[in-house]
Amino acid sequence: MMIISRFLRRGISTASTCATRRSWWDHVTPAPKDPIIAVTEAFLADPFPYKINLGVGAYRDDEGKPVVLQCVREAEGKIAASNFLESTSTAVSSKFVEESAKLIYGQDSNVIKERRFAGIPALSGTGACRLFAEFQKRFYPESRIYLPDPTWSNHRNIWRDVHVPDRTFRYYHPDSKSLNFVALMDDIKNAPDGSFFLLHPCAHNPTGVDPTNEQWREISSLFKAKNHFPFFDVAYQGFASGDVERDARAIRIFLEDGHSIGCAQSFAKNMGLYGHRVGCLSVLCNDKIQAMAIKGQLQQISNTMYGSPPIHGISLASKILSDPDIKAIWLKEVKVMATRIHRMRAILREALERLGSPLNWQHITNQVGMFCFSGLNRAEVYLLAKEFHIYMTPDGRISMAGVTTKNVDYLANSIHEVTTCDQDAKILHNTDAYRINTDIRFTSLGASKSRARGMNLSL
Repeated sequence: MMIISRFLRRGISTASTCATRRSWWDHVTPAPKDPIIAVTEAFLADPFPYKINLGVGAYRDDEGKPVVLQCVREAEGKIAASNFLESTSTAVSSKFVEESAKLIYGQDSNVIKERRFAGIPALSGTGACRLFAEFQKRFYPESRIYLPDPTWSNHRNIWRDVHVPDRTFRYYHPDSKSLNFVALMDDIKNAPDGSFFLLHPCAHNPTGVDPTNEQWREISSLFKAKNHFPFFDVAYQGFASGDVERDARAIRIFLEDGHSIGCAQSFAKNMGLYGHRVGCLSVLCNDKIQAMAIKGQLQQISNTMYGSPPIHGISLASKILSDPDIKAIWLKEVKVMATRIHRMRAILREALERLGSPLNWQHITNQVGMFCFSGLNRAEVYLLAKEFHIYMTPDGRISMAGVTTKNVDYLANSIHEVTTCDQDAKILHNTDAYRINTDIRFTSLGASKSRARGMNLSL
């Protein structure tokens, strides 16, 4: 009986332990999907051969393919013989931070000459934002962050996860599809003195709407009067105008006005280094001594998160920025990428207007940068995916890098269909009308005429 009792107790104990183990994570529920990742997943799951992904915020060429820039190939050749050793990583990182600061603040800026900036490499722009959020929480624990409405969806997640509450300030006017400047200034004025604001200096994500230089001067002046701290997320330098100097103008205006500034820089898009996660965080300081103190604090924060970023991508970016010949190649390639996107904006708008759309599509060419905030509503975005296999985020943001000369006519026709149909009724597809037999509307899909004639789009 004692043996049986012992085994029973052991069985109960084992069962209890197993139950306890099983219950450790039972309370964990699935995380909400990132809207951009959700778009990509839906796109990949669609077997339709001519589907279009307009969600990814990275550059694609006119074939819809990712691009390895020539400047990256040149830099790769230069650093190929380098020994990526522990003893060299500090020097490489320091060079990268200095070159990044020159790019955003100006080669001949006093900030650079006087070493009045604290900077460290980061895991792209996302990592730089997260590092600053941690820094803000550590030294201004009761502060909040003001985010533009709308902004990149991950901004709110980043500051929320370090327990910095967020507020929004009005930025975009959905009716005019332009900057809501009066409301923006009103919200900046009404925010408590000494507030933290996140700003997009160029190619605003997701709207593609930027203030003019004169408006930036007014914003800077009001920030000065209110003693606000501007934190710039620089994810698309060069993509707004094709000129990296021109795209840094907003930051230079704030610099001229004597602001303390924080900057998150990403080289994922303008150097095509998305997979390398190359970024930089910098904070302007009163003097060199303060810069050293802040740099030490930023390094301590990064050390507890990931130590240091991989050295290879940093070495590539550093070489591109510091080698005059390679940098010249890069600046030309940035111009080429921006020009292609500008051209696709013009072609898409022209195609919609040629179809006789009753809507005003002028905002497509008024906006700048990687994204077009199309004005499409959630129902129309849903129909584009369901009926036409065109994928974008629910807010109607179109990544113009995903638009090519081969798919732009199909995209325009599809947008025209969903914006002109009766939204209260189901779209009625006429098989003959959607069978590609005109050789005009859908030859941009890249299929041969014979195959296109047989392709039924009324799926």
